[in-house]
Amino acid sequence: MKRRLADDQLSIITGLGLGFTLAIQITTLTSSDFADIYSQITTASRFFALTGSYLSIVGLLLIARISWVENVFGHDRLVTWHRKSMPYSLYFITAHVLLVALGYAGVDQVRVGSELWTMITTYPWMLPATLGFIFLLVAGITSYRVFRTSMSYESWWVIHLYTYLGVALAFMHQILTGSMFITHPLARYYWISLYVSVVFAILYWRILLPLIRSIKHRLKVEQIVVEGPGVVSIHVSGVGIDKLNAQGGQFFSWRFITKDHWYQSHPYSLSAAPTDNKLRITVKALGDSSSQLSKLKVGTRVFIEGPYGIFKASAARAGRHIVLMGGGVGITPLRAIMEEFDPTTQIDVLYRASTQADLVLKDELDKLANKIGARVHYLVGSRKDHPISYEYLKKILPNFADTEVFVCGPQPLVDAVKQSAKRAGIPKNRFHDEAFAFHG
Repeated sequence: MKRRLADDQLSIITGLGLGFTLAIQITTLTSSDFADIYSQITTASRFFALTGSYLSIVGLLLIARISWVENVFGHDRLVTWHRKSMPYSLYFITAHVLLVALGYAGVDQVRVGSELWTMITTYPWMLPATLGFIFLLVAGITSYRVFRTSMSYESWWVIHLYTYLGVALAFMHQILTGSMFITHPLARYYWISLYVSVVFAILYWRILLPLIRSIKHRLKVEQIVVEGPGVVSIHVSGVGIDKLNAQGGQFFSWRFITKDHWYQSHPYSLSAAPTDNKLRITVKALGDSSSQLSKLKVGTRVFIEGPYGIFKASAARAGRHIVLMGGGVGITPLRAIMEEFDPTTQIDVLYRASTQADLVLKDELDKLANKIGARVHYLVGSRKDHPISYEYLKKILPNFADTEVFVCGPQPLVDAVKQSAKRAGIPKNRFHDEAFAFHG
């Protein structure tokens, strides 16, 4: 209920902001903006530009890693909203480019291509704005699944940085050529304040604060442990780590300061509950960077962003029977969560894997389960043997409908458990999942 209320409040604030932005544009309109069809097309293009730019600002704020926002909505949901809003931003901005070129070409009675070239080469700050538009296109196109799945995380991450550059390059063009800003100081100050807010949020929450924390806590690699084929645990030591207020199930974005890794930041979940001076992640070799982590040297400095996520034991209701469902390396945040529950909590862990070799941290799970009185069910084999249907889960857990569920793993597994929970009548506030597409 609290999350739904927060969602509604965020939607209202976002909608009011867009409405206010468009209302300011409306107050600047004159009869000349509707004098003929080409003037009307140009006027429409400006509304598309404002809407697209506003959505891009909102999209960047959603992933600015503002801690109190992350704690309310959850990192995965903010990223999902970012992914949904940014394409529409690009659609509106593209419509603006096409319509303004068409409108101006109609007024000047020249070809659209010729008018577009004149605008790019002669209008103030149009060339940087054009480059910014190209950067947004590249970032947007490569984010579509058909392209994203064929790229490494490292390549996608670098390309995605162009989103920031694209938005920045368009700023001066808007302020110096936008009709609502040229003669209306209030509108100009309002628009500048939006951009300044985004810049401040990104610089503080994504750069300055993580840098201060990483230096303050003196984080460094303490030990590398091979857990299985292609799987390693990285133990990170530091000072006063408890001050980070991290919990099992949460994740950090990790930056290992070596010549090959310093410029890359990767999200990995904690695979053990944090202590006063230690953090641990367990990583499977899935990409260029994760494959090289086993070669990190002891003493390597570590910079972090986080902790992020609301996938943690404190999200559960006290006294509820807990079911932790994991697949593959997705078991790692669940293993960390196990340590965070009250000792009297009834816990069942369902671990799905194709083969015995895919069971990450099995010995640890068994020891921890024995210590806290949890039960671990290893579902090893084909999907036909373990369909993760409502009927199958009910055989393992007869009281499945009365449990609180945490699930992490490949998306098909998450979807199957979610569908089974829905059939069991488990309400949304007792079902916890977080999109760990690149975690672990």
